[in-house]
Amino acid sequence: MAFNHLPAGVHDALGPLSVTPVTHSGPMAKNHRSDRPPAGTAERTPPGIVLDRLTAGPSRASRVTHTEHLPPREGRHAVWPDRIRAEVLAAVRECGIEHPWAHQALAAEHALDGDSVVVATGTASGKSLAYLVPVLSRLLDGSEAPNGRGATALYLAPTKALAADQRRSVRELSQPLGTAVRPAVYDGDTPPEEREWVRQYANYVLTNPDMLHRGILPSHPRWASFLRALKYVVIDECHTYRGVFGSHVAQVLRRLRRLCARYGSSPVFLLASATAADPAVAAGRLTGLPVVEVADDASPRGELVFALWEPPLTELHGEKGAPVRRTATAETADLLTDLVVQDVRSVAFVRSRRGAELISLIAQERLAEVDRSLARRVAAYRGGYLPEERRALEGALHSGELLGLAATTALELGIDVSGLDAVLIAGYPGTRASLWQQAGRAGRAGQGALAVLVARDDPLDTFLVHHPEALFDQPVESTVLDPDNPYVLAPHLCAAAAELPLTEEDLALFGPACAALMPQLEDAGLLRRRRKAWHWTRRERAADLADIRGQGGRPVQVVEEGTGRLLGTVDAGAAHTGVHEGAVHLHQGRTYLVRSLDLEDSVALVERADPPYSTVARDTTSISVLEKDVEVPWGEGRLCYGSVEVTNQVVSYLRRRVLTGEVLGESKLDLPPRTLRTRAVWWTVTEDQLDAARINPENLGGALHAAEHASIGLLPLFATCDRWDIGGVSVPLHPDTLLPTVFVYDGHPGGAGFAERAFHTAREWLTATREAIASCECEAGCPSCIQSPKCGNGNEPLHKRGAVRLLTELLRGAPGDGGTAIRDTASGRATGGGTVSEDPPGAGPVSGGTTSEGTASGGTAVCGAEGGAAEGSAGAVSPAG
Repeated sequence: MAFNHLPAGVHDALGPLSVTPVTHSGPMAKNHRSDRPPAGTAERTPPGIVLDRLTAGPSRASRVTHTEHLPPREGRHAVWPDRIRAEVLAAVRECGIEHPWAHQALAAEHALDGDSVVVATGTASGKSLAYLVPVLSRLLDGSEAPNGRGATALYLAPTKALAADQRRSVRELSQPLGTAVRPAVYDGDTPPEEREWVRQYANYVLTNPDMLHRGILPSHPRWASFLRALKYVVIDECHTYRGVFGSHVAQVLRRLRRLCARYGSSPVFLLASATAADPAVAAGRLTGLPVVEVADDASPRGELVFALWEPPLTELHGEKGAPVRRTATAETADLLTDLVVQDVRSVAFVRSRRGAELISLIAQERLAEVDRSLARRVAAYRGGYLPEERRALEGALHSGELLGLAATTALELGIDVSGLDAVLIAGYPGTRASLWQQAGRAGRAGQGALAVLVARDDPLDTFLVHHPEALFDQPVESTVLDPDNPYVLAPHLCAAAAELPLTEEDLALFGPACAALMPQLEDAGLLRRRRKAWHWTRRERAADLADIRGQGGRPVQVVEEGTGRLLGTVDAGAAHTGVHEGAVHLHQGRTYLVRSLDLEDSVALVERADPPYSTVARDTTSISVLEKDVEVPWGEGRLCYGSVEVTNQVVSYLRRRVLTGEVLGESKLDLPPRTLRTRAVWWTVTEDQLDAARINPENLGGALHAAEHASIGLLPLFATCDRWDIGGVSVPLHPDTLLPTVFVYDGHPGGAGFAERAFHTAREWLTATREAIASCECEAGCPSCIQSPKCGNGNEPLHKRGAVRLLTELLRGAPGDGGTAIRDTASGRATGGGTVSEDPPGAGPVSGGTTSEGTASGGTAVCGAEGGAAEGSAGAVSPAG
């Protein structure tokens, strides 16, 4: 959430305005050229005409609430630096590229000069070529060494799909170079028999931070020849490394730099990001090195037509008699069908795995009625597929065999899907950065493109499609991470000591917080100092202390009961809501019913079925105070900090008609609760304060809920966290405090330090929260003030004016320092995974879902969450002890 009514300079995302993902400009290449050869691409149907066809008819036309036209932009060419090997330039020309764009040439110059550089230009602007050309040139130099591997390069991608796609690109580009460039993917899907070859012979290794953390760095002696020759580290889509996940990756990179130095190498870091605010600052924080920024996008851009689309109301009624709007899933499936019939290559992005499968299934059924051959040209793409299924889908999309794809954010990142004409976005993805990233998947090679945001039936999406300025007149959000967070740093210090004993000189690399942490790690018996170095003391793997994505346990295998065939996997954190007994599970257009879920063996048994409904899990979340470390009087109110336990339990599921969302019934479930022990800050108010704030029982829940949302949105300004790292619960009467209470907690076992920082800065934090709500020009609340992109209660109830009055009254009694000193309080590891609450942490935007009863008294919220967890969660951190 961006608070766009704060005074200038208060929010670091309020930089130079741009409706494209680029927010900064940089110097032109020294060897700039003005000639612009025309793009050699076939003419396609203009996006405006495609949209006109979609809106043909009176009922369709009224669904478009706004159309934004971004004009085309001409490109600016330059020439490659003369230090690039002639063989590499010849290979680039064979691909049809005579001259680079100016930003590509400038980035290559920095790379050759030994400067770490981040290329932060728009989607499809050729960032891959900007770093590949200097990398391939250096690898070609290294191939002339006696061992044939005098230079190596490491490529890091946030997803396996992106790494596999990049290997295809490297192979195509380097084919004229013969065996001088030997790219290979090294990840969890790499067969054991191939791994030794990669270690010994590959000179361009493509992997992900997880494999670097758990596989490569702990086994560095086996990678000695590769690390000794390492010249470049490429970090693609670096804006995805944010929050606690980004902080973990930052420390993994510091461990990599330390081992490289030990083997005598000092690699240059080349970073790429299509959507980033202040990219040089974020890249420097991620790598720990000074980074040069190249952000002046010199590539051509075709016209982009961006439509906001609101599905119509139906004659049906939902819970409590509320009118039901046609679902974004059904509407997106119709649009995808129409686009495929028009021979328009399209991707529909969906926030949940189930939604992707549903859209694919509906589109296939509709297309079969028109032409059976068209049904085979639409598919779903999501996490949880088997590796061979993912590779087949990526190949079919790349070749053009597929015309339409319904995908989760697993496909959002920079996979080359050149040739796409349109993108459908089923529901606001939670951030403007992600919105532009998804929209940018279409219109490559300078062609025009159509993007359509289809609103879900919730207040946030409804607001956005009727207030386009909230999307098009605001810059993208900042990338926030904190490598010095002691809850993140501690396990990586242990992992580093296990790789090589830690010395005093090493500590400077990991940051200033090390000095205070080392004695604690010694006291905990994790490290032991011998002479001038600290050693890992235990038999288990130190790398296992840090779960950098916080998956919360081993994935649940989905198995067909009759055949024993493995269909795929579901993340442990999503199993309770996605594959509970009775759940409808979709896999590549086929429908299954879950017969049983064995949590002990992590197996869900399913059978083929064709029910006329989908299922939506409902859960309850409660929070209880375990230990109050500090309590500070704020007038009659109280500000507290301590340990809490957040308990989540799936209690039932709804059966909903697929196309209309009509509720057909509810079934109870008996699943065990999941608990998260973590740290929280909370504040209470008294009856007298409520009377002074003119808040009656009817609007108390909405006032508390609104204050909770806004305070979570502002905390990243004070605690160097990401919104998805923290959660919140607001309760009109909490059993532990016996008062109206708002909790904000760390969404990571044992805590991550964010709630502690919130306590220390509480006066400033809550003052900024009140000002952000009060200064917003909206009438009753909007995404810029009190609505949350990840509210499990669908942003209900909310009361804007009540929140302002409530915070005003609370702040009257705030002390000047906003808190007191807190002793160090690192808790032990909690059982279970993350939880879903009213404003849950970790999973990104809540996948679908609507509210039912809002916040109940006694600390329990009842909410619905459609499908499974969103792709690409930030995840949890293991505590030090």
